Amino acid sequence: MNFSRVNLFDCPLRPILLSHPSCFFVSKRFVTRTSVGVSPAILLPKSTQSAQIIAQSSSVSVQPVSEDAREDYQSNDFSGDSIRRRFLEFYASRGHKVLPSASLVPEDPTVLLTIAGMLQFKPIFLGKVPRQVPCAATAQRCIRTNDLENVGRTARHHTFFEMLGNFSFGDYFKKEAIRWAWELSTIEFGLPANRVWVSIYEDDDEAFEIWKNEIGVPVERIKRMGEADNFWTSGPTGPCGPCSELYYDFHPERGSDDDVDLGDDTRFIEFYNLVFMQYNKTEDGLLEPLKQKNIDTGLGLERIAQILQKVPNNYETDLIFPIIAKVSELANISYDSANDRAQTSLKVIADHMRAIVYLISDGVGPSNIGRGYVVRRLIRRAVRKGKSLGINGDGKGNLMGAFLPTVAEKVIEMSTYIDSDVKLRAAHIIEEIKKEELHFKKTLERGEKLLDQKLNDALSTADKTETRPYLSGKDAFLLYDTYGFPVEITAEVAEERGVSIDMNGFEVEMENQRRQSQAAHNVVKLTVEDDADITKNIADTEFLGYDSLSARAVVKSLLVDGKPVIRVSEGSDVEILLDRTPFYAESGGQIGDHGFLYVNSDGNQNTAVVEVRDVQKSQKIFVHKGTVKSGALEVGKEVEAAVDEDLRQRAKVHHTATHLLQSALKKVVGQETSQAGSLVAFDRLRFDFNFNRSLHDNELEEIECLINRWIGDATRLETKVLPLADAKQAGAIAMFGEKYDENEVRVVEVPGVSMELCGGTHVGNTAEIRAFKIISEQGIASGIRRIEAIAGEAFIEYINSRDSQMTRLCSTLKVKAEDVTNRVENLLEELRAARKEASELRSKAAVYKASVISNKAFTIGTSQTIRVLVESMDDTDADSLKSAAEHLVSTLEDPVAVVLGSFPEKDKVSLVAAFSPGVVSLGVQAGKFIGSIAKMCGGGGGGKPNFAQAGGRKPENLPSALEKAREDLVANLSEKLG
Repeated sequence: MNFSRVNLFDCPLRPILLSHPSCFFVSKRFVTRTSVGVSPAILLPKSTQSAQIIAQSSSVSVQPVSEDAREDYQSNDFSGDSIRRRFLEFYASRGHKVLPSASLVPEDPTVLLTIAGMLQFKPIFLGKVPRQVPCAATAQRCIRTNDLENVGRTARHHTFFEMLGNFSFGDYFKKEAIRWAWELSTIEFGLPANRVWVSIYEDDDEAFEIWKNEIGVPVERIKRMGEADNFWTSGPTGPCGPCSELYYDFHPERGSDDDVDLGDDTRFIEFYNLVFMQYNKTEDGLLEPLKQKNIDTGLGLERIAQILQKVPNNYETDLIFPIIAKVSELANISYDSANDRAQTSLKVIADHMRAIVYLISDGVGPSNIGRGYVVRRLIRRAVRKGKSLGINGDGKGNLMGAFLPTVAEKVIEMSTYIDSDVKLRAAHIIEEIKKEELHFKKTLERGEKLLDQKLNDALSTADKTETRPYLSGKDAFLLYDTYGFPVEITAEVAEERGVSIDMNGFEVEMENQRRQSQAAHNVVKLTVEDDADITKNIADTEFLGYDSLSARAVVKSLLVDGKPVIRVSEGSDVEILLDRTPFYAESGGQIGDHGFLYVNSDGNQNTAVVEVRDVQKSQKIFVHKGTVKSGALEVGKEVEAAVDEDLRQRAKVHHTATHLLQSALKKVVGQETSQAGSLVAFDRLRFDFNFNRSLHDNELEEIECLINRWIGDATRLETKVLPLADAKQAGAIAMFGEKYDENEVRVVEVPGVSMELCGGTHVGNTAEIRAFKIISEQGIASGIRRIEAIAGEAFIEYINSRDSQMTRLCSTLKVKAEDVTNRVENLLEELRAARKEASELRSKAAVYKASVISNKAFTIGTSQTIRVLVESMDDTDADSLKSAAEHLVSTLEDPVAVVLGSFPEKDKVSLVAAFSPGVVSLGVQAGKFIGSIAKMCGGGGGGKPNFAQAGGRKPENLPSALEKAREDLVANLSEKLG
């Protein structure tokens, strides 16, 4: 049945309509208390249209709303959740399949985060995969951080936002897209028609005719705009087309002259964008009509909510304002009465927390690279804003606690209709945020003090030199590297003080750190003493190693200690540059090949042999590092270059296994994991990846099983060379931060399992790997885990070694292999019991010694006396010394002060101070007292007022330290007794 909207209050048939059985749709959903001047309405069957009075629109300007109005959002038809639901229902009723939001971690390797609603459909638009449905509608969660500095400052910039979209994959096109966008805006959502303006591409006459003649938009409210604003492209080539955008006019009273600027955000807000994908752009720049024309649209939920809820900015909609209210509560301020700076901070925290919660829910934990760096940066920015608002503690009584988890709880509470999985992951989300906030707070104060000092220095220098103040890249890097300040935060604080940052200098420091973090043997020196770069005179090395492990080559240059030489003889360490080589140079995590260079005489006898132990690369020049084992080598000589086949095979096995490991990790623990570094060696592989916790034993076992199954499948690898754009479109994984040749990259694929951009060497068939075993899994930095593993021949060697060790262990313990665990557990239990017994005996002996020396206690004071005992107990261990002190305090009459010392081991001192309640009440505390005494013995320590322990490394100073303790105790206590 078709329905039409009818004005309910003005309708003369109102009594009849309300009782009509066909009007069962009358409900709060359809009776709206509108905020843009639309009369309440119901839906009627079209058969009764003769009785309709169509709703009329009135012009109402947007004004700030009160707290009461904000609280009233949920009771009307324009709550954020209602707008989202009504959008999806609107398009579902027009044949669209409603699909769930994709993850914020996209499958597209060319994009860091999901930035648009169309991203999950990109393969369909590019023609790479067939459509599953003719048209779809989604409410997509999105993240954008390219204009972070505008968040909170403008009315509508966000890091996290929702994009409502309807999509057609060759089904309907321009006419339907325009008509439905208009119906949704002006009928379903009731926007006054005279407040909606549209823009079109300057040459899109078809869209102009539809808007003007079929929709009825006056010509003066249709604006033609250029390619930069209203023409969408997917890249230099590929699908593209014109756009048409809908704008809401907050101030129609300003008129509709020809010079009206739709970019004037004091008057207009763009809320709906329609992309008409109708062309294919060729390499020549020509636009060819597409056989399958597509529609891609985006309606910003926060923007349409601002319009419908009649608030001055997106932040004051019910999608965000409850979070702001929670932050305001923690800061003990009122949002409405706060100054601009405080309001901006409240908005930033609320915005960032939405992004943080949904990113962590989608598996992105804080780290220093890639997506993890986005989360870390947002958390740290929010922490700083909270500090500027004076927020202390978690708002639940813990003044040292983290406040962001409390804000996150509000975000999670509001997540039901955005992503229902968020509540299931709430504990993990809150724990990650808490951990990151508390970690940052430890260095925040020191970092802020240093930054303040550096900014003051910059301003002072600028005043003296009459130049523009700036912060050096080195100082910005120090704050980043030592104090965890993202450079964007440093820049933001500096900007507030009128200081700019040398970003080029910062990037130089970052690059220097990356280089220094590599092993020393990775450094290739190709300069001579006068700093002339020898590579200027050497052509690029031709690499033959993918297809051959030996080749004839000519020596182009020889270097000894970085200096060019003509000839080297036996025993010399040398760096050799050849015109061509089968040797793989270290790159992409894979170490360089080993092997030999042979110089042959006419009789095929070796006149010189060079052992190559490493190969490095400077740009495209390969440097073979080795030692002349016999004979002499000269520039210009021809050599036979031979790679060690066994070691190359080991490297190939470990490199392909690394690719399988990355795929297995993504399948077992989640697609959000990504590579953070690797090492492919002859004896093992090492893989660093972004993840926020240790892997469970069952996960490691599943990863191993999956990889060994792929190995057993005996799949042939496929290698191809493609332009970078084509490789990424094919789905090849690229490491973020890596630089690739735009024109040509090498793609290594294990069909059905893995596809990566990789220049390394690989096996021809997974069966060559033979077997795979994880040796260890551990954390190496915040948010970074490391797996070490072995495969192939290294696996066989590992198993043989373990078997040999087990055989010896069985022989020693005189048990079978299956009984080793029980036997070891029994031995450990026996050892623990023996140690406990020995400890108890030592404590008893110490107590006995204490009883003997208790008569050495002396008394100070007259009217009030205190017993004091300061003695050495020779080689008594620390635990026994503690038992002795406790015994003395309990047996000697209160008040009593006991200080004991011992030297249980060579170069080790133990000290203990035990003061009874009567001594502590005088203000003499054991924890404070023992520290200065321990320093004399080269150590330190502390504890509670009544009991403290300390240690040191200079037993020879123990007698004088105890004497000092005796003197200080007597002096302090005598003074307290008066």
